[in-house]
Amino acid sequence: MLRFLALVSALLLSAISARAAPGLTGLWLTQDRNGVIEVSHCGDRLCARIVGVVLDHRDDKMPVDYQGTSQCGLPLISDAAEIRPNFWKGHLTDPRNGSVYGAEIHLDPDGNLALRGYLGFTLLGRTQTWTRYPGTLPADCRLEAGAGSNEASR
Repeated sequence: MLRFLALVSALLLSAISARAAPGLTGLWLTQDRNGVIEVSHCGDRLCARIVGVVLDHRDDKMPVDYQGTSQCGLPLISDAAEIRPNFWKGHLTDPRNGSVYGAEIHLDPDGNLALRGYLGFTLLGRTQTWTRYPGTLPADCRLEAGAGSNEASR
């Protein structure tokens, strides 16, 4: 009986620590280090929006999307569904031109976010690797040039 309780305790502890491990949600620095994206749950799906934009100077104008809307808070993904553990599929909107692409999202073995955008078939796509962003963000999304690199290297 004591062995059984020890085994159950060990299984519960491993389940709790697996759940506590960081998942896809959180702040991510884009591969080119010019933006920070927040990935969050929207019901049973994943959503992503722009929450940080690296500008050359703090007083530079915030970039706009293809419709003239500020990129601060702009949704990029709104419908990624979990296909299997650690693998999500949905759609990605390019803020520069409004094009919509298929998207596959997962954590790589190093704990980075791998985002593959593709047109029609996954073979016709490109994967970006995003790293966790440990810094804090201003409400207006403005990050000075170099801030993304410095924050990420801490």
